[in-house]
Amino acid sequence: MSLLDVKDLRVEFKTQDGLVTAVNDLNFALNQGETLGIVGESGSGKSQTVFSIMGLLAKNGIVSGSAKFEGREILNLSEKELNKVRAEQIAMIFQDPMTSLNPYMKVSDQLMEVLMLHKGMGKAEALEESVRMLEAVKIPEARTRISMYPHEFSGGMRQRVMIAMALLCRPKLLIADEPTTALDVTVQAQIMDLLNELKTEFNTAIIMITHDLGVVAGSCDKVLVMYAGRTMEYGTVDDIFYNPSHPYAEGLLKAIPRLDTEGEILPTIPGNPPNLLRLPPGCPYQERCHRAIPQCSVTAPALENFADNRQRACFSDWETWTK
Repeated sequence: MSLLDVKDLRVEFKTQDGLVTAVNDLNFALNQGETLGIVGESGSGKSQTVFSIMGLLAKNGIVSGSAKFEGREILNLSEKELNKVRAEQIAMIFQDPMTSLNPYMKVSDQLMEVLMLHKGMGKAEALEESVRMLEAVKIPEARTRISMYPHEFSGGMRQRVMIAMALLCRPKLLIADEPTTALDVTVQAQIMDLLNELKTEFNTAIIMITHDLGVVAGSCDKVLVMYAGRTMEYGTVDDIFYNPSHPYAEGLLKAIPRLDTEGEILPTIPGNPPNLLRLPPGCPYQERCHRAIPQCSVTAPALENFADNRQRACFSDWETWTK
């Protein structure tokens, strides 16, 4: 049985202009100790996918489908039931640690609060465990720094505090939403190395949401490529990076700067993502796709299995254009 099994997940938002479908019938599974990378341009539905699982959608959000964690349905649970799952079983690292940490509370109080609330620890025990976790995420002089406020930490250190907070209750699933976006390249590499080490140490499954395909290549086992709320391609990291089967995945990979080329113009995907209020008929990517055929503008391709553990939603003849 998968640790997390998501089927036909659909997220919609009621707006003044109409109904926006942010996630459209998404399916994926994640096993213990695996890392799944969810990639795609802004607005593709990556964050809303995990927000719906965590029960963090905006008030005008509507979620349907199924998300089973260890066989238990967790979609649309009550706030009380969700609080038992969040932190203890599933934890999340948000995109901006400065806005996620309370600027008026010392780091020690914010870490201890998690353990006292979810584990029933006393103050002294919670403090010692918080110090140990800061040391685990490689914050130097953890016992001294734990008494500081968030603004006294650098961006990379604040992200480490967020990771420590997420791991305090030893969750089985860690969701990381753009965990390295605001960090410089060196600190990004340190954070990713840290997550990989913690994954090995605690056997934690990870969902990594990112724009950075380099992050995916170095840390993920499987990749889910999203566009306009739909799955375009799903498979292992090696399959998608070395032999992409969908034109959108191909375009994203070609847009990565390479160190072994000089003076070449970096390829880009033309156009912009579609308006989710007025999606074009057929495949949502067809207006930007250089491999589109007439059928693409009429019918949306279904997500189909085409190889071992691989799926794609495309009408184009992949075997022909990869030769």
